[in-house]
Amino acid sequence: MDVNVFYGILIPFLGTSAGAACVFFMKKNLNEQVQRALTGFAAGVMVAASVWSLLIPAIEQSADMGKLSFVPAVLGLWAGVLFLLLLDHVILHLHQNSDQPKALRVSSRKPPCWFWQ
Repeated sequence: MDVNVFYGILIPFLGTSAGAACVFFMKKNLNEQVQRALTGFAAGVMVAASVWSLLIPAIEQSADMGKLSFVPAVLGLWAGVLFLLLLDHVILHLHQNSDQPKALRVSSRKPPCWFWQ
């Protein structure tokens, strides 16, 4: 295996692992403002990655459609947004500064998982 490929894979892996370890071990000690700033930064990075790695290549690949070359990218983006909104309403999750899980309830029974009780 080429050493450049190894380092090209190792550097992002170590950066992601170090960032996840900081969040995992320091999540109770961080100020709320710092948490919000880091969450906003992470959201910005993900939006930038989506635009540069997904949306722009999708528009370039559909360039033969002429003026409508943006349509596949827009439809794909909105399909992803709607899917994530659906998951947000269906899956149990905790909001910040809350002990009660939020989700769409199918029945009045308590959830079977001990984690959400």
